[in-house]
Amino acid sequence: MRKFLGLLFIVLSFNCLSAQRFVYIDMEYMFSQIPEVQRAQEELDAKAMEWRTTIQNMMFSVDSAYKAFQAEQVLMTERMKAEKIREIEDMERSIKGYQQEKFGPEGALFAEKDALLRPIQDKIYDEIQRYAEEKGYDFILDRSATTMVLFGSDRYNKSDDILKRLGYTVSK
Repeated sequence: MRKFLGLLFIVLSFNCLSAQRFVYIDMEYMFSQIPEVQRAQEELDAKAMEWRTTIQNMMFSVDSAYKAFQAEQVLMTERMKAEKIREIEDMERSIKGYQQEKFGPEGALFAEKDALLRPIQDKIYDEIQRYAEEKGYDFILDRSATTMVLFGSDRYNKSDDILKRLGYTVSK
């Protein structure tokens, strides 16, 4: 029994030593080479700028209302002061709600980005999977997504191959 277990251990050890094929890609680089991604990013930036401008205008309105309140509060009754403060606080809550609606984790910017980039990402991931199966690679790592790949020789970088298979021209 001991000999059998020892032999089994040795056989399994040699089996683990068989070479697995690894290559890597750089998704950030690939995105920089795809015109659709650039257009999507420009569209997202324009929407974000528009929303930031709206927020700045809303904040300016709150600031103006607060300054007007400070100037007029001497002439106001306590009830009028409380009402004006409540109005200003409502305006501030409205701004925070708008910010959350547009820039929050489940906000419009995230949803827009997902809607614009998801089809491109899916196309890339499908091609990566086909490429790995055709070339017999066991793993394809994303160099841009992790700090675990501390070094990768350019000969193992298959980003350009994937881009070419997707029909994009590569510019270095």
